[in-house]
Amino acid sequence: MNMTESVKVISPAAALPERLRREHLPVDACYQCRKCSSGCPLTFAMDLLPDRVIRLALLGQEDLVLGSNTIWVCSSCETCTTRCPNGIDIAGVMDWLKEEAVKRGRAVAQPEVAEFHRIFLKSIRSGGGRLAETDLMRRFTLYKLRRRFDKDDFLQNLKLGLALWKRGRLRLLGRRGLKDRSAVNRILRKAGV
Repeated sequence: MNMTESVKVISPAAALPERLRREHLPVDACYQCRKCSSGCPLTFAMDLLPDRVIRLALLGQEDLVLGSNTIWVCSSCETCTTRCPNGIDIAGVMDWLKEEAVKRGRAVAQPEVAEFHRIFLKSIRSGGGRLAETDLMRRFTLYKLRRRFDKDDFLQNLKLGLALWKRGRLRLLGRRGLKDRSAVNRILRKAGV
């Protein structure tokens, strides 16, 4: 096999970087310093490093970035955004790509992550604008139990919940909602939730 047979040629397309620019997420300032990838705590679980996602987005490679595992593995910790010397909101780009994949009906590489996001927003809505952690955990556990029962996974989550509760990091009854619940509802409607 010669060298040209193993290299896949991609053609740049301007549509994706232009849409990102309209969303105030310009990726064209990236000069591939890789500080985002070197600081990311989750690269071990990614199929594309964050700098590669930005580069492929800049080249307009929608199929590759929207189908990647990386956008779903990203926890939006914003380490990449903080480290970027050109101020690119890399975590924001990852979030936008997730939303775009869902809008287009793309197969989600990490369905549990997508479901967690949906349940999180539902919990915010039912909590009056505040996150009801126990409601979030209950809904997500029920989702996982409906899909498959994994006793070890269930027990591990139960232990984690108990440890969080003991440290005062998990409220059993949650908190009261915000005073201006209508503002939260406007935000959720604008986000399409």
